[in-house]
Amino acid sequence: MQIFIDSASEKEIADLLKQGVVDGVTTNPTIMLKDGVYDIEEGAKRIIALIGERPLSIEVTSNEHEEMMGQARCFATWGPNIVVKIPVVNEFGESSLDVISALTSEGVAVNATAILSFNQAILATKAGAAYISIFAGRIADEGNDPVQTIRNVRQWLDSWGYSAKIIVGSVRTVIDIQNAALSGAHIITVPPPFFPKMIDHKYTRDTVRQFNRDAEKALTDIATVRSVNRGSL
Repeated sequence: MQIFIDSASEKEIADLLKQGVVDGVTTNPTIMLKDGVYDIEEGAKRIIALIGERPLSIEVTSNEHEEMMGQARCFATWGPNIVVKIPVVNEFGESSLDVISALTSEGVAVNATAILSFNQAILATKAGAAYISIFAGRIADEGNDPVQTIRNVRQWLDSWGYSAKIIVGSVRTVIDIQNAALSGAHIITVPPPFFPKMIDHKYTRDTVRQFNRDAEKALTDIATVRSVNRGSL
C-alpha cells in the first residue's frame, strides 16, 4: 500500500519525505490556496522538484470536455510524473469517460476522481484510468459502506487483471485510513494533520519512558560494578 499526501505545502511534503512515508502527492486549487500557492503551474513544478519521480495529481477545473482536455494536456507538460484528475461525471451528471479514454490514448495518466460507486469505478477503469479515486467519506455520508465498495472494486480489478490502482480519498478520521488499508486500497490519500495521530500513542510514550529509566538505572549499576571490580584488582 502507498500513501499520497493531500497538500501543496513544500514544508509538509519535505518533512514527510524525510520520514520515508510519502509515495506521491495529490492537490487541487483549493488546497493550493490554503497552502499559500497562488500560481498553479509554479506550485506544481516546485512540488515535482521535491518529490522526484513520485506521481503528482492535479485537478481540472471545468465541466466542459474540451476545456478538461486542454487543461490536462497543459498540466502534462509540467513534468513526466503528472497525473490529471478527471471527475468521472461533471456536475450535470454527464459522463467524462470519453475524456479519460482520449487522454489515456495520448499517453496522459488519468486519475478518475469523485467515484462513489462500484459501477463508476469499473467504467473508469475500462476507459483507461490509471488511478481510481474512491471517496470513502462521501460514500459513508450517503449511508453506504465504503469498505465494501473498496473490497468489491479491488476484487474485480484483480480478477480481470486490470492495472488501475485504487486511491482512497475523502478520509475523515484515522480509522478510515486503517479500514481502507485492510480493504485492499492500493493508495490512501492522507491529509497532513493525520500523520501525528497515526504515529503517536500515549502508551508508546510511556513504554519508551520506562525503557529510558530502566536503561539509566542499568548503566549506573554497570558503572558501579565496574568501579568495584577495578578497586579489587
